[in-house]
Amino acid sequence: MNSAPGNLLANILVVDDDRNIRRTLAASLESASHQVTVAETAERALELFAPSAPAVVVSDVRMEGMGGLKLLESIKRLNPALPVVMMTAYGSIPDAVEAMRLGAYDYVTKPFTADQIVHVVARALEVHELRAENKELRDRIESLTEPEPFLTYSPHSRKLAELAAQVADSDATALITGESGTGKSMLASYIHRLSPRKDGPFVQVACTTLSEHLLESELFGHVRGSFTGAIKDKPGRLEAAEGGTVLLDEIGDLTPVVQSKLLRFLQERTFERVGGAQTIKVDARIIAATNQHLEQLVKEKRFREDLYYRLNVIELQVPALRDRPGEILKLAEHFAAQAAQAHHKPAHSIAAEAREALVSYAWPGNIRELRNVMERAVILSRGEAINLSDLPDKILASPDKLDHSHTLEQMERRHIEVVLEQAMTLEEAADMLGINVATLWRKRRRYGLD
Repeated sequence: MNSAPGNLLANILVVDDDRNIRRTLAASLESASHQVTVAETAERALELFAPSAPAVVVSDVRMEGMGGLKLLESIKRLNPALPVVMMTAYGSIPDAVEAMRLGAYDYVTKPFTADQIVHVVARALEVHELRAENKELRDRIESLTEPEPFLTYSPHSRKLAELAAQVADSDATALITGESGTGKSMLASYIHRLSPRKDGPFVQVACTTLSEHLLESELFGHVRGSFTGAIKDKPGRLEAAEGGTVLLDEIGDLTPVVQSKLLRFLQERTFERVGGAQTIKVDARIIAATNQHLEQLVKEKRFREDLYYRLNVIELQVPALRDRPGEILKLAEHFAAQAAQAHHKPAHSIAAEAREALVSYAWPGNIRELRNVMERAVILSRGEAINLSDLPDKILASPDKLDHSHTLEQMERRHIEVVLEQAMTLEEAADMLGINVATLWRKRRRYGLD
C-alpha cells in the first residue's frame, strides 16, 4: 500500500469533471483517513499520476475530452496491478461491463453514498496490498532459486519441461501429480512464469493446513460479521490472483462444501465471499496439485467426479527422485551452492564417497529431503568439501550403498554408468559429469562401458 505521511492510510486519485462530485468524494475519503488528489480531466490525471503515486484511482467513465475508459487503458499500461474503480451513471451498465473487461477492479453507479465509495476503496486497497505482498514473496523466492523447477538435462525432465511449456501457452486447468517433495509447486510456478499471465500474481493455497471454514474464507474471502473474528471485509486469494494463477496444493483434501464452490468457480469464474451476497467475477487460472490418487477418491465418493474432470484437463506427472538417479548429483550441487550462499560459506564440492552415497540412497522425501540434507551438510562441513561424515546416518546406512572397501575407481565407474544410463548423448553425459567429451570417451573405454 502506498502510505501517506502521518496517520493517513493511502493516496487516492479522484478523477471527475464535475466539481461537486470531486469535492464530495474528497471529503468522504479524507474522513476515512485517506489522502486525496483530485483531477478535473483524464489528461490532468495522467499528469498527476507519477507524482501522486496513487494506491487506488477512482474515475468517472464519461468526461469531456479523454473518457474514463481511455484513462483506464493508459493507467493499466503504466501500472497493470493498480486497482481502478469506475463511476457510471445509472443505466450505463454497458460502460461498466467494458470497464471490467479492460481491467477495472470494480464500479459504482451514481448516485452512491459516502459509505459505498469508502467501502469499495477499502476493498480495492486490501486486494492491492495482497498483490504487493504476493509479488514481494515471489520475487524473494525467485532470487533464491533457479528459473526452472528441474535442471532439465535428463530425457524425462526435458520432456516434462516441454510439456509444461505447452501447457503454459493455454489457459486450461492443469493437474500436477506426484509424491510429496517432488517439486509440484515449483513446476506450477514454472508454468505460470512461461504463461501470458506471468506479469500477474502467482498465489499458492495449501488446502491441507486449514479447516474447512478457514480454507473457504482464505480462498473466497469473507464479509464483516460472517463469523466470529470477521471484523472487516476481507478479499480471498482468488481475488488477489486477478490476472494471474492460483495453485491449489494438495487438492485431494478439499471438503465437499469447498469442492462444490470451487466447481462453480471453474465453470463460471464467479463466487460469493463467505457470508456475502455480491457475486464476484475473477479472471484467474487454476492449477491443482496432489500426492493422492484422485480417481480412487472419486470411487470412494470422497471427491466429486465432475470436479475431478474439470481439474484434470491436462495432467503432468512428476516422478519420484529415486526414479531419476541421474539428476541427484546435479540437484545436490545446486542445493549445496544455494545453502553456501544463504549461510555465507564458501562454495562446496562433494567428495567421491559422499557422491556415491547420495546416488545410492532411495530419497523417500524426494527433492525436499535432498535440499534439507545438502543444507545440513554445508552447515556441518568444516572444509570446502562435503564428506561422508557430513551426511545423515540414514544415508550412510543405505543398504544399496557400495561397501566402503570399494576403491575410488570402482565408485567412479559406478557413477559414470548411472549417468550414461540417464543421458541421451555423450555430450549430455559429459555435461552432467562436469568433464569434456574426450575425457568421458576415455573413461568409458577404460571401464568397459562402451
